[in-house]
Amino acid sequence: MATQSSIQSSSVRDAGLATKPSLTIKRRLNAAPAKVYAAWTDPQKLAAWFGPSKVREGSVQAEADLRVGGSYRISFHATDGEYSQVGGVYREIVPNELLVMSWAWHSTPERESQLTISLKPDGAGTLLTLHHEQFFNEAARDGHEKGWTELLDKLERSLA
Repeated sequence: MATQSSIQSSSVRDAGLATKPSLTIKRRLNAAPAKVYAAWTDPQKLAAWFGPSKVREGSVQAEADLRVGGSYRISFHATDGEYSQVGGVYREIVPNELLVMSWAWHSTPERESQLTISLKPDGAGTLLTLHHEQFFNEAARDGHEKGWTELLDKLERSLA
């Protein structure tokens, strides 16, 4: 069955503060919610699919203290040698259904955003909704939209 995907980018007002760009990507995956959840929360499984297409083979490292208030960190080297690391703190966890976490790159820790991964059963598969909000600016949102689309393609292949 073909994967269905939809993307929505927007800027929302947060209690009268400056506009904060966000994006939402929905993707149907041909795997049960428990398997998709494990791909996001088990460091070994996460390291198997995370990273851009130009990630150096075997360079992805992942750590996760999967509890509210616990932290996670993912790092990798690109084929051009560039090192990247992202991490944050788990804010809400509902096994096989929901992950809410802060998100910040080591190079710009002051630009913390929030990532929400929702999983809903959909027949024999899962409807994944990725909502990333509170971006620093539209350029950051647009870069993440490209990255998340690529990563979700990799996630889908890893679940096959």
